[in-house]
Amino acid sequence: MKALAVDLGGSHATCALVENRDILASRTVFADRTIGLKPLLPLLASTLKAIRAEACNANTAGVVFSFCGIVDYVQGRILSTNAKFDDAPSLDLVAWCHEELALPLKMENDARLALLGEWYAGAARGCDNVVMITLGTGIGGAAMSEGRLLRGKHSQAGCLGGHLPVDFEGRLCSCGAIGCAEAEASSVSLPEVCRSHPGFASSAVAAEMPVTFEKLFHHQGQGDRVAQDIANRCLRVWAANIVGLIHAYDPELVIVGGGVMKSAMQILPFLQEYVQRHAWTPWGKVSVASAALGNSAALLGAIPLLEGLADP
Repeated sequence: MKALAVDLGGSHATCALVENRDILASRTVFADRTIGLKPLLPLLASTLKAIRAEACNANTAGVVFSFCGIVDYVQGRILSTNAKFDDAPSLDLVAWCHEELALPLKMENDARLALLGEWYAGAARGCDNVVMITLGTGIGGAAMSEGRLLRGKHSQAGCLGGHLPVDFEGRLCSCGAIGCAEAEASSVSLPEVCRSHPGFASSAVAAEMPVTFEKLFHHQGQGDRVAQDIANRCLRVWAANIVGLIHAYDPELVIVGGGVMKSAMQILPFLQEYVQRHAWTPWGKVSVASAALGNSAALLGAIPLLEGLADP
């Protein structure tokens, strides 16, 4: 089976032609989440058409749309965006896809599709009880139980993993809650987290603005005390978040993905050791592993989504 896939993030969209567990072709285009999704649709359509034409108009079964928000998979609608592409809930993307490409469309939350891709072709192959957490601009989440993606009555089950509170006196999150993991240890919150440290102004990290997790973990490894403090706090936030997800969804495996995992050698051992000590799993120990597919995970989730392999 072949499918066209779109993975839409906050700053770019990747369009691809996927066949089974392979990406045959892909192109990435700029996407400005502040101006809305509707202005981007003509560019997405032309890019998908070009990819299909380059593959000699390959016979494709449909289009899969990965979106960074709450998605109603059954109705094919975007429900909530949390300040990303705010016009998206008003758009009929199923009709748009039929008019532009004469193909059916299925859509899903980006973290769910990334988990589906890892289950189908990556780090979770052979495991049907999995939680995925994505550490990036925000913190995404998804859960699979007995080989079925969790969605819930209101399409929120599992995909709000980064919005579990880890500090009830913490920062106000963009979702409206207090002390969510995303508010305490994501790329979007990192600059404020750093500024709140009393020694930040004189640290090596402050000399390399804008601050990123890659720079933070670099200076942690170089022995900078402030970088160590901030990095260790973020590690504890992520680890506590993962324990909460384990207690909520009963997985055998937790996959950690996202851009922050460029520093996996400094992150993964801490997370695994914390889970070993603090997760209440009398049946055994939950494994913590890095995602295997990187930015391709959501795209490779297209085929199993179209085939309904993880549907109830």
